Amino acid sequence: MPSTETQKLLLAASAACEDKKAEDIRILALDPAESGLTDYFLICNGTNERQNLAISDEVELRLKREFGTLPNSVEGRRQGEWILLDYVDFIVHIFSAEKRAFYGLERLRKSATSISPADLNGELKAAVKATRAKASTAKTKAAAKKTPAAAKKSTAARKAPAKKSAPTKRLSKKH
Repeated sequence: MPSTETQKLLLAASAACEDKKAEDIRILALDPAESGLTDYFLICNGTNERQNLAISDEVELRLKREFGTLPNSVEGRRQGEWILLDYVDFIVHIFSAEKRAFYGLERLRKSATSISPADLNGELKAAVKATRAKASTAKTKAAAKKTPAAAKKSTAARKAPAKKSAPTKRLSKKH
């Protein structure tokens, strides 16, 4: 299963596409047996080359600003009909509508599972929750394994009555 970091990056890239009004945003979880290249494809299209450039710029900017991550390589920026941003664990494909229909990546990757950003966000939240639960369980176990002497000492300290201090005399002021 891909790391939560990869999922966070993918969600941020998807949000960047959405913010620049990309159309038909899809995330494909690739079958590991079929694709040793990457875990996900993020596919979308713009209405023209200028919008495609704006989408790719926004993805790059957001992932750099929020995660300090740059793409491993960028292809197709000059033509703008099919821009590819390779982030190793996922690849962002930004198409013109015509090129997307012509190449049909979704058809080529029949074994891939289509995931919506909302589903991916749900998976990410579940993974974070599971990690926190494991950490909490580990802390509980570590506390239970305290040495008996230390446990007795802390129990004795809690049960010991507090020492009373000698009463202080109040001096009343008389005029």
